[in-house]
Amino acid sequence: MNLWQHISNTISQHTGADFQIKLHTPMGGGCINEAYRVSNGKTEYFVKTNHLEHGDMFETEAISLKEIFDQNTVRVPNPICYGQTDSKTYLVLEYLPLSGRPDAARLGHQLAAMHQVTAHQFGWHRDNTIGSTPQFNQLTDSWPEFWRQQRLLPQLNLAQKNGYAASLNPVMDKLLMNCDCLFENHAPQPSLLHGDLWGGNASALADGTPIIFDPALYYGDREADIAMTQLFGGFEASFYTAYNEISPLDDGFATRKTFYNLYHIINHLNLFGTGYLDQAISMAERVLAEI
Repeated sequence: MNLWQHISNTISQHTGADFQIKLHTPMGGGCINEAYRVSNGKTEYFVKTNHLEHGDMFETEAISLKEIFDQNTVRVPNPICYGQTDSKTYLVLEYLPLSGRPDAARLGHQLAAMHQVTAHQFGWHRDNTIGSTPQFNQLTDSWPEFWRQQRLLPQLNLAQKNGYAASLNPVMDKLLMNCDCLFENHAPQPSLLHGDLWGGNASALADGTPIIFDPALYYGDREADIAMTQLFGGFEASFYTAYNEISPLDDGFATRKTFYNLYHIINHLNLFGTGYLDQAISMAERVLAEI
């Protein structure tokens, strides 16, 4: 059975309505997956495909999207089903016709509402990925311990394997020994986080309704999500104004955001190479100078 017939059968099984793909149109799917809009002439879905070893990634993405979708705060594509053939794995999502930048103020209010969904511990019930890098989510009572053990140290171990230890470790070792003071007056709740919320993972419907996608979900300090929105161009000022109307950030965020974004910059160093090395070192030095 070919891929498209297999996907047709799985969609039919999960929706309870016969669906036969008549058209599959390639779409942008990022640097990891192939992506398609599929249609039977009436109904459309968004499909990601990849090699079999990425099957766990698609399953986890579907579970992540469902967890956000069920909160009815920020809209995400509703996951329909996932599966695999002898050679491919796939994920089927609700098709949403995206058309540009979201209403920034609405997104700020909705994200603040999403962050009010909390858990008892930091982490999640399963590991996932940040980009294509494994992301560990062992449930932990202490937020500083979670961030050290489940976020920074795995990235630093990978950086050592990639040959960056001599440049990166001196400043990062010093930062890890002194970072607890960032949390002396900051005791966050484990909030539901998108986990990879940069501008490329947010869009909108034609009426401006915000849509976020490609989560790296876990429960953590809400500031980590807000910090990442300020990487790679940042969101509009009205987003931050609206967010602070619901859940104001305190003064310590200005330093902690750089500390949190180090995780993503070191991940980019591990994924894309030395172009991010100086930025990672500079960010670590900046946090050390402010604590």
